Amino acid sequence: MNIYCKYIVLFFSLAFAEILSAQTTSETLKNVLSFEEYLGYVKTHHPLMKQAELTLSMGEAETMKARGAFDPKIEVDYDRKKFKNSEYYDQLNATFKIPTWYGIELKANFEDNTGEFLNPNLTVPEGGLYGAGISFSLAQGFLINERMASLKQAKFFRDQTKQDRELLVSNLLYEASSAYFDWIEATNELEIYETFRSNAEVRLKAVERSVEVGETAAIDITEARIVFENRLLDLEAANLKRRKAALVASNYLWLNSTPLEIQDNVVPELPSAEMLEASLVLENNSETLDEISNHPKLLSMDAKINSLEVDRSLKRNKLLPKLDIQYNFLTPEFDPVTNFNTANYKAFVNFSLPIFLRKERGDLRLANLKLQGAQFERTSTSLSLLNKITEKRTEIASLKTQNTMIRDIVEDYVTLVEAEERKFFLGESSLFLINSREQKLIDVRLKENTLQVKRLSAIAQLYNVLGTSVYNLNN
Repeated sequence: MNIYCKYIVLFFSLAFAEILSAQTTSETLKNVLSFEEYLGYVKTHHPLMKQAELTLSMGEAETMKARGAFDPKIEVDYDRKKFKNSEYYDQLNATFKIPTWYGIELKANFEDNTGEFLNPNLTVPEGGLYGAGISFSLAQGFLINERMASLKQAKFFRDQTKQDRELLVSNLLYEASSAYFDWIEATNELEIYETFRSNAEVRLKAVERSVEVGETAAIDITEARIVFENRLLDLEAANLKRRKAALVASNYLWLNSTPLEIQDNVVPELPSAEMLEASLVLENNSETLDEISNHPKLLSMDAKINSLEVDRSLKRNKLLPKLDIQYNFLTPEFDPVTNFNTANYKAFVNFSLPIFLRKERGDLRLANLKLQGAQFERTSTSLSLLNKITEKRTEIASLKTQNTMIRDIVEDYVTLVEAEERKFFLGESSLFLINSREQKLIDVRLKENTLQVKRLSAIAQLYNVLGTSVYNLNN
């Protein structure tokens, strides 16, 4: 028994020295990149965040472009012909137009026409002819026309790009979070294998010394060495997995316009599920349509539907006949108060109506079909989002229970392995049983690591389904 006691003391001394040395080295060389810091880099410097702003700017540019149809306009036409010392005509027509909302256009005009062969209807008083008038449509184009429809659709497009920006940001942060969680899982897996590699190395050294003093059969060295080499193999595979996961996470790390790469001495930090839930504000979310009424995806689809409704209104308006009227007061002198006389005017009326209206009716039918398709898509998307939300909530609740259960299982396996080691050094067990118990402990710890990361990923997925960024963008 004295020999066994000495051997136990020697074993635990070696194990403690190895663990202490590993912890000291780890604390000295490793730097922690927390989840908050990681996402801070993503939100501030990732190119897709800047692309999201460009998406919003496109909507604003489209609105500005549509407003341009209502800008006042100056038009000047000058036409002159002179041949063999004869001035055939010299025509000047200057117009200032102000488009307004309901297809009404205000216009001020000045004409000055001269020449030997001037068309008689272009003859004006000496010094020119001033005019002021209005043009408008009484049927088609009055309540809605291309200019009005373009501006309305541009505003809806701006709203749509705003929601698309939110979706782009939400998806980016979710993908970045998933990459970080995979990095955590790979790093923890590496640490697990490193711990058990150290245990296998200590056990191999202890068995070699036991063989030297004649207390253990030489074949035990072979078994201990096989286990140690398997641990080295597992450790190498885990190291490769961690490096690959770090490179994937590095894809989301930028500083200004320079990509960053996570170095080997940088490790992630496991955020608690409670911290994530508090940050994501998951409380008080009822499983009703009101919960997703402000979902960016649905708001984007609503903007699209509104735009299609405007297009349908325009196509419906095309079924009306065209009745364009223009009326201009005329005066030879520029004095709008005293010289405009209703007896002096120039008027214009244009009326047209296709007999069968096949093109117009076909356009309206297509507009109705597009609108119905968009409405069906929205209904389907809304139901799909609700089901996904329910699915993720169920998954989170289940993973929470599984994490509680796996922690208890890990503790029981630790107790079992420690008891088996004590029995081994008392001569009541074998190296095979210790290795068998330890392998099951490794498996259950790897499963615990996977379940921890799965729960965090499920929380991030829930908020991604809800259409909300993992953290408030203003943080």
